[in-house]
Amino acid sequence: MIKNFELIIGIEIHLEINSKTKMFSAIENSFDAEPNTLISPIDLGYPGTLPTINKEVVIKAIKLAKALNMEIDHELHFDRKNYFYTDLPKGYQITQQFRPIGKNGTITISSNGQTKQIPIERIHIEEDTARQQHQGEQTLINYNRAGVPLIEIVSYPNIRSAEEAVQYIEEIQKIAKFLDISDAIMAKGSLRADINLSVRMLGTNKYGTRVEIKNLNSLNNVKTAIEYEYNLHVQKIIRGEEIEQETKNFDESLLQTVSMRKKTDAVDYKYFPDPNIPIIVLDQKWIDDIKINELPQEMKQRFLSFGVPENYCNQIINNIDYARFIDQIQYHDIFQSVKIFFSEIIPLEKKLNQKISS
Repeated sequence: MIKNFELIIGIEIHLEINSKTKMFSAIENSFDAEPNTLISPIDLGYPGTLPTINKEVVIKAIKLAKALNMEIDHELHFDRKNYFYTDLPKGYQITQQFRPIGKNGTITISSNGQTKQIPIERIHIEEDTARQQHQGEQTLINYNRAGVPLIEIVSYPNIRSAEEAVQYIEEIQKIAKFLDISDAIMAKGSLRADINLSVRMLGTNKYGTRVEIKNLNSLNNVKTAIEYEYNLHVQKIIRGEEIEQETKNFDESLLQTVSMRKKTDAVDYKYFPDPNIPIIVLDQKWIDDIKINELPQEMKQRFLSFGVPENYCNQIINNIDYARFIDQIQYHDIFQSVKIFFSEIIPLEKKLNQKISS
């Protein structure tokens, strides 16, 4: 009976950008600083303050758009997303609702031995919120993260399994690292994934009721949360029970999704263009002059062409430090270099308990 159902998944990825400063202020962008030591009146929305656009982030967003085969907007627009929450001191978030910097992209994943194109709706630049830490009945807030630059990557709902979802996120991680725009570490929060999920009977076109699973912080949790929620939906459909539209999180101790809040209607964020940020026209030559590094799948094909076994190629592109180290080896026989790297250097790395560094 369970084979008669189809899983529909769309993914929103929030990718923190490794710029030197925050998105709209000159304050240092650092993950490791002491809490509440990197705070700007601009990021807190004090009266009389004016945001300025971080050019480095715009360049890195364009690099990502190129890597994802996207149409790049020739005008830079920013909007305000208005809502109140404790981690949003300004009462609004600066984002790109109406004119995202990139749209209509694609990414190729490999799942169960087959390749598949996943269409991406858009990427847009925005600022991060403060970081909340719950301790018993108290909530501590670290405003260092307020104003940290983000790129949000929104896929179309064309992902059909937990395995495909994991592969999609992994591919985004690898691309971000190869482009050197983010360390994309889920456990650290520099890559956060929200899963939008519904289930329908095979052969039908109408989507089922959608549930959103917020802020998944590991690939294992992504897979487990999707599988749990899928089975929950299927059982409810079989029993004729209603599936409610709601937002959930994933409880790692219970290994199941838990309701955070019901969603009866779409939230109205009252978007409008940010009056403090002028529209900036992006020159086509300037866009063209922004070059991107070799991408993971391009590197894999290059090493395969030198006769390197596929299992070694996969290990290389899955570890950016390996990739950079091997590319610095000045020896004409690439296959032999890779062979020595995995037979001699990696065992030595593990024996000495030291990390490969390029």
